[in-house]
Amino acid sequence: MSMQPFLCVTGAAAHLPRANVDTDVIVRIERLTTLARTELGPFAMEALRYREDGGENPDFVLNQPAFRGAPVLLAGENFGCGSSREGAVWALMGMGIRCVIAPSFGDIFFNNCFQNGMLAIRLPPEQIEAIARACADGSPLTVDLQACTLTHPAAGMRAFEVDPLRRDALLQGLDDIGLTLKDDALIREWQAADRLRRPWAWPAR
Repeated sequence: MSMQPFLCVTGAAAHLPRANVDTDVIVRIERLTTLARTELGPFAMEALRYREDGGENPDFVLNQPAFRGAPVLLAGENFGCGSSREGAVWALMGMGIRCVIAPSFGDIFFNNCFQNGMLAIRLPPEQIEAIARACADGSPLTVDLQACTLTHPAAGMRAFEVDPLRRDALLQGLDDIGLTLKDDALIREWQAADRLRRPWAWPAR
């Protein structure tokens, strides 16, 4: 199964220094039961994004003109914790976010990012704070997955680490199923040989 490859993204980096933003904050469960995957963007982080009267909260960073549509989110500790909810990644991507940088992530959310074309990067809090200060005016941050670097005109370049298999999958736009299907010919070759070796294990169809 293919997804949008992640090669290099440049744009504003919005800073949300809130710890323990869970998947229910990212997208409410009832939205997932009534909306298609492509319709979740307007409801991402709605408790933070909107006021009780339905209007936008001007204090929420992603509503501010410099960061509206920002492709990079600089988040706090344990981002994406809570229940298993792949829709949390879909909702963030629906807002235009392609990369989340945080000191730590909820494990399931972290894995779901890579299965859906989003890059999740772990960096120490002090490095995230430095990047946030440099990007506070909305100036662009470049996230280059091929080089594994973050670059800002004023803050310079810094390297980040990502699992090599996950990196390659994102660069190619492949989830786990897509990676498996790359070896389709080898799988079929093994199946054919095994049919000869163990015909009793392959019932006639």
